[in-house]
Amino acid sequence: MESTYNAWRGAILRRDASTWERVTAENRRVEVKNRIISEKRAFPTSIFDLPAPPPALEGLKFLQAKQNGPTAKASYFGKIDFGVGGKPTENLLVLSFIKGRGGWLYDRADFVNLTILPDVRRELAAGNVKYLEETPEAQPSGKIPPTPIAANAAKYIAKVYVFCPGREVKVQINKISRHRFANAKESEVVIGGAKDGPNELQFAIQKLEGGKGTEAMTIRVYLMSEVQGVQPIKIFEYQANEGQPVKDFGTQMFNVDPATVAKLNGR
Repeated sequence: MESTYNAWRGAILRRDASTWERVTAENRRVEVKNRIISEKRAFPTSIFDLPAPPPALEGLKFLQAKQNGPTAKASYFGKIDFGVGGKPTENLLVLSFIKGRGGWLYDRADFVNLTILPDVRRELAAGNVKYLEETPEAQPSGKIPPTPIAANAAKYIAKVYVFCPGREVKVQINKISRHRFANAKESEVVIGGAKDGPNELQFAIQKLEGGKGTEAMTIRVYLMSEVQGVQPIKIFEYQANEGQPVKDFGTQMFNVDPATVAKLNGR
């Protein structure tokens, strides 16, 4: 697994698309490509445009590796350096792998900041892995994540925004772009983007434990212009003010018509 991660990291640093494809799990390869082409960026060159280089394992303390069927995780503790300057502090890095026909393939890395968990930091520094045993993110699930449907390159870049305190909101757009938001205020890129004419949006909403079920909420879709200075265009909105009833689920449409396209292109 360490050899796989080091090969993946080396591919990122060298901008080596062939090695990246060989050592990366299929679900992650498709997910990365979908996101890149949905933002109308170049593939595969944009694979390597990361905000920070992946950290090296040298100098970190290996804590444990666990396998559950075709999945595995390896955990490391120490001064994890993302190469962005400053003095790294001691934190936790969990690497996830999936078994392929040729061996272990790299899936993802999870960085756990232990600043607000000083007792855990002391335990891990001493080699006590109790925290890992109690943390689901550090345990392999035994289930290979599903490989997303391969998307076509987006014609129009779109983002879905959800504000849902006290609720879980699931959104699906054009039957390919699936999103889950829980007690959130955030946006995600629509996989495959928006298309000319009618676009389908499905949603499902449920109250989370501790939620009142009366909180305000919003689901919006924005079209993102590629013309400098042109603001995003709100093309869809489902909104409820505080205390208003909310549908548990629904299917609605939004339309990308020529007038909207003209605005998007700054005309």
